[in-house]
Amino acid sequence: MRVVWQLVAVVAVFLIGIQIVAVVEGNPWLTLVLGVLTAGLAVLVYGWVVRRTERRPATEVSREGAGAAVGRGVLIGVALFGAVIANIAFLGDYEVNGLGSATGAVGLFGLMAAAAVREELLFRGILFRIMEERVGTWIALALTGMLFGLSHLFNPHASLWGAIAIAIEAGGMLGAAYAATRKLWVPIGLHFGWNFAASGIFSTEVSGANTQQGMLDSATSGPQLITGGDFGPEGSVFSVLFGVVLTVVFMWMARRRGHLVPRRRRADRVEATTTLSR
Repeated sequence: MRVVWQLVAVVAVFLIGIQIVAVVEGNPWLTLVLGVLTAGLAVLVYGWVVRRTERRPATEVSREGAGAAVGRGVLIGVALFGAVIANIAFLGDYEVNGLGSATGAVGLFGLMAAAAVREELLFRGILFRIMEERVGTWIALALTGMLFGLSHLFNPHASLWGAIAIAIEAGGMLGAAYAATRKLWVPIGLHFGWNFAASGIFSTEVSGANTQQGMLDSATSGPQLITGGDFGPEGSVFSVLFGVVLTVVFMWMARRRGHLVPRRRRADRVEATTTLSR
C-alpha cells in the first residue's frame, strides 16, 4: 500500500498546482512563482509520506548537498541538449532567426521546474526505487523507462517513435542517474536542465507538448530521424545516442560505488514477507 499512498500524495499536490497555474495562464511571472512553489511543496510532501509509510528518513531528498547536486544536473542537462541542437544545426536542420520571448522563457522556467520534479518523484522516487527492491536495478530501469516513455504518448504531437526514444534516452538516463547517486537531486536537475534548454533557450518542442516560444526565435526542419519532427528533438537519433552514452556512464558509476541492487530470489522474497508478517 505504500506505493499507492506515495503516488496519491504526490499526484494530489500537482493536480492542485496545475489548477492554480491554469488560473494565471498568460502571466509568466506568476507561472514562474507557482511552478517553483509547486515543485518545492511536492518534494516536502514526498519526504513526509515516505517517512510515514516506510518509517525511515527520506534520504533521497535530504537537504545536504542538494543545491550543488541540482546545479550539476542542470549543467549536464543543458550541455547535453545543447550538443543535440549543435549536431542538428551542423546538418542545417536548425536555425536561429533572432531573439524570441524573454517573458516566455520566464514562464517556462516555472512550468519545467514543476514538470521535472513531478516526473522524478513519481518515476524515480517511487516507481523505480520500489521496483528495484524486488526485481533489481537493471529490470527496474527497463520497466520504469518503458512506463516513462508510454506516459508521453498522451501529448498532443506524440508518436510511437517519440515514446520509444524517451524510454531509451530519458527513462534510462534519469534512472541511472538516481542509481549512481542514490538521491533525486541530480536527476531532477538533469531533467529540468534538458527541458528548459529545449523550451526556454532553444525554443523547440518538448515531447510534442505544444511548447511556447523561449529565448530564441528558431526553426527546425528536416528528416524526422534527425530533428524529431513534431515531437521535438527528443525524438532525434542524436538525443537517443547521447542519452544512451550518459546512461552507460551513470551505470558504470553505480557499479563502481556498489549501488547496483541484484534481483531478489524467490526464497529471499518469501523470507522477507514472513519476517514482516511476524
